[in-house]
Amino acid sequence: MASSRAQILVVEDEAAQLEVIAYNLRKEGYDVRTAQDGDEAELELAEEVPDLILLDWMMPGASGLELARRIRARSGTREVPIIMLTARAEEEDVIRGLDVGADDYITKPYSVTELLARVRSTLRRSKSGGANSIRHGDIEMSVDTHRVYVSGTEISLGPLEFKLLRTLLERPGRVFERDQLLDRVWGRSVFVDTRTVDVHVGRLRKALGPEAASLLRTVRGKGYALG
Repeated sequence: MASSRAQILVVEDEAAQLEVIAYNLRKEGYDVRTAQDGDEAELELAEEVPDLILLDWMMPGASGLELARRIRARSGTREVPIIMLTARAEEEDVIRGLDVGADDYITKPYSVTELLARVRSTLRRSKSGGANSIRHGDIEMSVDTHRVYVSGTEISLGPLEFKLLRTLLERPGRVFERDQLLDRVWGRSVFVDTRTVDVHVGRLRKALGPEAASLLRTVRGKGYALG
């Protein structure tokens, strides 16, 4: 059960999907409000600002992307965490979603277990203030703006490398097995080879540069750890 009755606004135009999401969130102990398009969502936000918004990308009228822009443009809703729900899984779409201010991004189809885990994680970071900045050694990540700095210099990361680094930064010292990283970064509903993790770790190390990359350890027979 959720440790507190956080309020979640679910914006989803498919009635059956909306019902499933709302049912499982309420079962976890959350207060849930719903909207099936951007106009309904705007009315709900005007009435009360939630603790978290689950936002579908493809909706009639204003898209979830446009609604996310509006939410981030207003002072009263600017800090509300947004998890984008979408069938658009191309890298450029993920980047667009994150660039407009989404805190997380879940591609359809996804499992209820994954959705609830992402909700818990996002709410936990929001309450602790950890959603803004994470630092370890010379590496600093600004989650809100989707930017990473090494020794004060900004580096460019793709969305998967960003999520991979974020996972490691949130638990420095912990050894993550490849399967665990696949679940956290790619999601349990996505079937990819564990060697994919090695490829993206290699890209991440290259982007971090030699000094910062030395913090990302390979633990033989296990996986990877930061620090």
